Amino acid sequence: MSLDIYFATGNPHKVAEANAILSKFGIAFKPIPSLKIEIQSDSLEEIAKYAAEAAFRSLRAPLIVEDSGLFIDQLKGFPGPYSSYAYKTIGCEGILRLLEGFDNRAACFECVVVYASKETMRSFVGTARGSIAEAPRGGGGFGFDPIFISEDRGDRTFSELSPLEKSAVSHRGKAFRSFGEWISASARYHTLK
Repeated sequence: MSLDIYFATGNPHKVAEANAILSKFGIAFKPIPSLKIEIQSDSLEEIAKYAAEAAFRSLRAPLIVEDSGLFIDQLKGFPGPYSSYAYKTIGCEGILRLLEGFDNRAACFECVVVYASKETMRSFVGTARGSIAEAPRGGGGFGFDPIFISEDRGDRTFSELSPLEKSAVSHRGKAFRSFGEWISASARYHTLK
């Protein structure tokens, strides 16, 4: 028997990744794409909390909201919380052009998962350090995965890793595992199940 929780997102890749990570905890997410409301902020957590509050007011059922961003040191953290917009407008190639001529290619992916229910709202954060590749590589993943090299996986981009390898070191994997451990250990889990 699994615990079903709503996931306010329109991104099927994120739902599939989260479900694969949390299957060992007996948790399955049901996507609800129309409920996520995003504010403009420099804080991923502020964006995710606002969206979670709004989605919970509408649905009145336990749910999560996830927000992620790619933070590039040389670009003073850009695109950060604006990563989705940056990906849609300039893509991986645009980021690579912005870094032309620079040696510092250090970057990190950050993820914030916010759980909202009648009783509580709680945030879970995951970070993956690495660098930006010179060119896109690999056929897996999504978003900026083809240009992000994880420091935990040698010289391979997230797109060159299997889904299992990626979730073991990714920002999203870390945040969702923290959520899974917390909810599995709580009385709330056993009540909902």
